[in-house]
Amino acid sequence: MTALTKYSRLESTGLWRETADGQRREVIVRMGEATLMLADPRSDQVLGHWSLPAVTRLNPGQRPALFSPGEDAPEELEIADDAMISALKTVQAAVRHATPRPGRLRGVLTLGLTAAILGVAVWVLPGVLVRHTASVVPAAKRAEIGQRALDDITRLTGQPCSGDMGLPALFRLSERIFGPEDTPILYVLPEGLQRPAHLPGGVILLPRLLAEAGEDAQALAGAALAEDVAAKARDPMLDILDHAGLVNTFRLLTTGDLPPDALAGYGEAFLRDTPAAPPQGALVAAFETAQIPLTPYARALEGLGLPAAGLEAADPFKGLIPSPLLSDSDWVALQSVCSG
Repeated sequence: MTALTKYSRLESTGLWRETADGQRREVIVRMGEATLMLADPRSDQVLGHWSLPAVTRLNPGQRPALFSPGEDAPEELEIADDAMISALKTVQAAVRHATPRPGRLRGVLTLGLTAAILGVAVWVLPGVLVRHTASVVPAAKRAEIGQRALDDITRLTGQPCSGDMGLPALFRLSERIFGPEDTPILYVLPEGLQRPAHLPGGVILLPRLLAEAGEDAQALAGAALAEDVAAKARDPMLDILDHAGLVNTFRLLTTGDLPPDALAGYGEAFLRDTPAAPPQGALVAAFETAQIPLTPYARALEGLGLPAAGLEAADPFKGLIPSPLLSDSDWVALQSVCSG
């Protein structure tokens, strides 16, 4: 999984408390593929292993971050390192998304299959089958399929940029746009992607040019926000299922899984595609709510050769001086996300 391998050797310091009234002690925090290891910094003795899917953030949006190994666990870990906090959020999401949830999925798919039997006369239309399947796929399975699609895309674009200083800044920008809960994962792709894009599971892809150009983060933030609006306007699962075909779509509906080769070649089609722009009314409302001006995003679209008619005129903050979305140092760090 793309999001897991990127952080598999990351480490930082932290303050660990074994019980609620225990004394805090310094530990080394090491990221594994599915666990968080805590070790004594002097002897390197392992003090504990925490399962990444079970790790719970106790104070979302605050610094330093507080974590526990589960909702009812007495242990507590304080981390101030932005890179580790960003990695924990990204990797936790990827691990949770990839963890099978057979009971929930089986129940939803059984209901879907029952509805299919009752409505077979209507489901002879392929479009209806695709739309129904997309509507009953649970969030965890959608995120897993989105990561599989990303893996196929990165065959052509290279792995997402992962500069040590840029990633925490990218994480902070995402939290500024979307808030600390259910924050989409932003990836900057080094080449091949000519437009902002999105995938199921809250994955937003941004071209390197947008991350490296401009005087501030307004255009990049606008691109990420617009893709979130587009994903809500048209389910990205529809395009994936169209590519997978009716047979594989029906297998997903009845068994809960897409065959391993169902997304082969999806990257080529994805990078060639030019999707429709999101509804302007929804776009303007989202930018106004997030307090992000539309004009920098509109001009960035024009720079990429994409349509942006009417967006500047509809900017709810036109003529006003926007507040910075990131500090100057964070913006400089984000611009280096693809260069180390």
